[in-house]
Amino acid sequence: MTALRLPLILMLAGVLGLAGCSVHQPVSLYQLDSGSPAQPAQSAGMAVLLGPVTIADYLQRETLLQRQPDGSLQASVDGRWAGSLSSDIDQLLLRQVAGHLDSQRVVLAPATLGFAPDVQVLLTITRLDSGESQPAILDAQWRLIDRRGQVRDNRIIHLQEQHAGGTAAQVQAQGVLLQRLAEQLSVALKPLANQPPIADAPRKQAAKPVAPAADQDKQPKIPMASPIRTDMEVFRF
Repeated sequence: MTALRLPLILMLAGVLGLAGCSVHQPVSLYQLDSGSPAQPAQSAGMAVLLGPVTIADYLQRETLLQRQPDGSLQASVDGRWAGSLSSDIDQLLLRQVAGHLDSQRVVLAPATLGFAPDVQVLLTITRLDSGESQPAILDAQWRLIDRRGQVRDNRIIHLQEQHAGGTAAQVQAQGVLLQRLAEQLSVALKPLANQPPIADAPRKQAAKPVAPAADQDKQPKIPMASPIRTDMEVFRF
């Protein structure tokens, strides 16, 4: 009886071991590829406030989503984002825009006290995803606000990038899309670098000076009435 139980115990141990391996299968972590942005050299370059950068709700998670042929999204089984995707997007755009503008004065919102930007970028990303058989797609919109608070540019962007199909290739393609977005944004920002300074508030019109006493003497005077004594009081002018 003992001899029969031993093979059964070994078989169960093997099955449990395989199950444990499948449960604890390692998952790859991914970050967006920021490319090789140029290091900005100008410390007094164009001042840009980048943000707020708003991303779609479905992107605000660690799960790496896969676009299916029918348009649905499914969680990837072999990979997820290494941290916050929103932070990765912010840092990628910051470095890319600063490199294209050659300016150290590109900062993320909210700005520190005393920072006066030449232009503020309001950016909304409504789609950034891909699938094994679906291209990487980026949909976004930006608004550029100048130092007077006026909207100088409003643009809707749709970008698409093909890839080899694997998860790593998809993440790389999504990073390329964000790099292209930053390049187009920088082109739109450059014309706003040489804005005229804001004019001082118009001064109140000075009060009309009072005429000097000498000028007042030159003005005709109305004669004062002088009474003449008669039987009646008559006033002559």
